[in-house]
Amino acid sequence: MTVAMEKPEKTGAVEEPAAPARTERRISRPMAAAAILVVWLVLFLVLRGKQTLTLAAADLTDLHRWFNDVNDSIGANRNSNPLFLYFFNEIRLVIDSLVTFVQELISQPAAGRAVPQIGWLGVVGIVGYVSWAVGNWRVALLAVAGFTFLGLQGLWQESMDTLALTVSAVFVALLFAIPLGVWAGLSDRVNRIVTPFLDFMQTMPTFVYLAPLTLFFLIGPASATIATLIYAAPPAIRITAHAIRSVPTTTVEAADSMGATRRQTLTKVLLPMSKRTVVMGVNQTIMAALAMVTIAALIDAPGLGKTVVQALQSLDVGTAFNAGLAIVVMAIVLDRVTTAASGREEEARRSKNRFLAWRRPLLGVGAAAAAVLVFLSHTYVWAAEFPGEGGIGSAISSGADSVTTWAQDNLAGLTNAIRDIITNGLLNPFQTLLTDSPWWLVGAALIALGIVVGGLRAGVTTAVCVGLLVGTGVWSDSMTTLASTVVATVLVMLLGIGFGVWMGRSALVDRLIRPTLDAAQVMPPFVYLVPFLALFGATRFTAIVAAVVYAAPVAMKIIADGVRNVPATTVEAATSAGCNTWQIITKVQLPMARSALTLATNQGLIYVLSMVVVGGLVGAGALGYDVVAGFSQGQLYGKGLAAGLAIVLLGVMFDRITQAAARRAGA
Repeated sequence: MTVAMEKPEKTGAVEEPAAPARTERRISRPMAAAAILVVWLVLFLVLRGKQTLTLAAADLTDLHRWFNDVNDSIGANRNSNPLFLYFFNEIRLVIDSLVTFVQELISQPAAGRAVPQIGWLGVVGIVGYVSWAVGNWRVALLAVAGFTFLGLQGLWQESMDTLALTVSAVFVALLFAIPLGVWAGLSDRVNRIVTPFLDFMQTMPTFVYLAPLTLFFLIGPASATIATLIYAAPPAIRITAHAIRSVPTTTVEAADSMGATRRQTLTKVLLPMSKRTVVMGVNQTIMAALAMVTIAALIDAPGLGKTVVQALQSLDVGTAFNAGLAIVVMAIVLDRVTTAASGREEEARRSKNRFLAWRRPLLGVGAAAAAVLVFLSHTYVWAAEFPGEGGIGSAISSGADSVTTWAQDNLAGLTNAIRDIITNGLLNPFQTLLTDSPWWLVGAALIALGIVVGGLRAGVTTAVCVGLLVGTGVWSDSMTTLASTVVATVLVMLLGIGFGVWMGRSALVDRLIRPTLDAAQVMPPFVYLVPFLALFGATRFTAIVAAVVYAAPVAMKIIADGVRNVPATTVEAATSAGCNTWQIITKVQLPMARSALTLATNQGLIYVLSMVVVGGLVGAGALGYDVVAGFSQGQLYGKGLAAGLAIVLLGVMFDRITQAAARRAGA
């Protein structure tokens, strides 16, 4: 069957061409963000200086006075209110007794003695034996050398006070963190409940924990230990839950099929198979505890942190450097010992019987030697008090002072130029935009940017945070801290992209740089302030540079991993199409690693905020200064508490926007 095709009749009318299909043009997020900034700048020029909510350093709002009244009321009724009498005071008493016991054991004179129960020789012997037992002889040698060096610095008692608080906090933290982590690993419901709390706790800068806890537990070692264990617990909970969930389901099903009870499955299968990962969680808890213990010197925690704080406040770079070096040494030793403990089982499995044949007898000999050293240090003064006057520490302090003087005399032109370029060219204009704009204009801009970058839910979170920031009464200081944080984060991302791409593209560069980055992440935040205090003096720029160096390692590692995960076939296709190296990086690898870039921004912001706030000790001002002043001046306690709340709100706002952006980038 054929179908006749009729030709269309010709007419005199000219046929109109078909209308093109309409293409819906959507405004990209960068264009929308740029439009918001342009509108903000225009309105800023018109409304500059109006409704800025500026508050002088000594001025208080009604909220601050109410916080002061609450503090005074609690102080007056602490020993009569049942809640304090039978709950908070009892917790403080238990923690204080634990800390006192550990201090009398290794750092402070015990009852009826002029020295601790275990002197320096015994502590070094125990540290060496434990390091060898859980690790290997190299780790033991490092631990013995490190702890001996602490004594040669003239900081033995301060170091042992820091260790005592760290051990006490980690012990209590692990008592509830590991069981809670196991529970979260076994139960989806528990995991969903605890995860938001863990996210929130890990978002909060260390400073924020201090003020509220002093309200309930007073200033002193007990409050410092409680703050430390609360700050240090989340890594152990999260990593333990992850370890339990990572055990293959087939293994668990096999145990169930053999009739194992739930308890037997947990103790015979789940915990043994997740032991190595759990030990990694313990490592992270110890590192977090050490970082917090040093900062807790602001609420009268004894140890190396107090030495650093006093030196920073008096601008004594030499003393701060010596004590900061001691903190670094202790951090390295604790990190290496716990890291070796997580890998010892693998080493034993590789060596098998040969490993056990010679190790077990020698462990017995090592335990006996450690016991002898403990006995000597308990019995004889020469083995209890570290010999010498800390000559190495004096030399280190003197050398640091000399280097500081030389740097200030010879590098002042360069350092001042760097400081002025970044301060006058980037920080001051941005800070002026934030602090001199009307508060409602800044709030509207932040909310709009939150919606554009992170979506509607992020915008709602930003709106809530902005409203609460206004309510804290420290809006202007919050905007100053926000300016420093954003500027430092921009610098972090520039460094992170530069080195991260280099590491991601070259395995050799990654192997060379990554160990340095790992070591940098071990150091507590305080330590970063010391060298830059020597170079730039007590200014807010010192805090910004320290924040950049503190946050850059995590950003570099995340970006390097993101670039490395770009499929090699995609890179090869771009190369075969004639793309050069620059085009491959900018058109292929970075766009495909945008989720890693967003995650790096998230982590960079959180790290930077934490460090910028700590910079209140060296002239950074703003919220960090408010918190520190609240500890030292009773009438400013309420303002310091409000500043701590403002820091939390900034952290939550940063975290929610950048996490939402990371999810959108990965979608």
